Amino acid sequence: MQKVLIIEDEPNIRELVLYNLSQNGYQGLEAEDGLQGLSMARSEKPGLILLDIMLPGKNGYDICKELRAEGNKIPIIMLTAKNEEIDKVLGLEFGADDYISKPFGIRELMARIKAVLRRYESNPEVAEGTGSGNCITAGELLIDINRHEVRLSGKDLDLTMKEFDLLRTLAENRGRVMTRDQLLDKVWGFEYIGETRTVDVHVRYLRKKLGDEDNDGKYIQTIRGMGYKMP
Repeated sequence: MQKVLIIEDEPNIRELVLYNLSQNGYQGLEAEDGLQGLSMARSEKPGLILLDIMLPGKNGYDICKELRAEGNKIPIIMLTAKNEEIDKVLGLEFGADDYISKPFGIRELMARIKAVLRRYESNPEVAEGTGSGNCITAGELLIDINRHEVRLSGKDLDLTMKEFDLLRTLAENRGRVMTRDQLLDKVWGFEYIGETRTVDVHVRYLRKKLGDEDNDGKYIQTIRGMGYKMP
C-alpha cells in the first residue's frame, strides 16, 4: 500500500484528506508541523507528500528545499491557501511537482495524487535516480537520462524533477514543436488538471539555468502561438 504523508497544521483538513486516502487505497500519514513533517519524510519514506506552505516550526518552502538538496526525489504536491501566482511559482522553483490551492475539491486532490504517482511509477529510473548511460547531447548540453544528470559545458546543472523531465522531453523531440498541452501530457501526465501556464513557468526557470533566456535561444525556442522546441 502506497504511503502518502500530509504535512498540514489544520486538523480538519488532515482528517478529511486522511479519510479519503484510506478510501482510495493509500496509507495516510500525518504531521501537524514542519519539523515533524520533515522528520517523517526522511524516516517513513512515503511515496508522495502533500505539503502545506504555511506551517509552524518550518514552512513548506524550506522543507521542499531541504529534501531536494539532500537528493530526495519523493514527489511533492504543495497545498497553498494563497492563490497568487508567485506562491505557485516559488513552490515549483523549490522542487514541488504540483500545487493545489485551498479550498480544494477532494476529487481533484485525489486525481492529482494519482497522476503524480503514476508518472513516478512509470519512470522508476527517474524516481530513484539510478542507472547509467542513455545520454542525449545537444551542443554543449549533455542529458544523462538514467542518472538524472544534466551538464552544460562540463558543469552540472541543479534541476528540479519537472525541469529535468521537460528538458528531456524537448531533447527527445528535438526539432519538433511541442505544444503546451503536449508537454503537460508528457511531463505531468494526461490526468494532470493544472493550467498550461505551468509549462511556461518551468520553461522560464529552465532557461535561466541554461543561460538561455532569449525566446529564440540556443536550447529552447518559443514558437509563437504554438509552443516550444529544441532546435
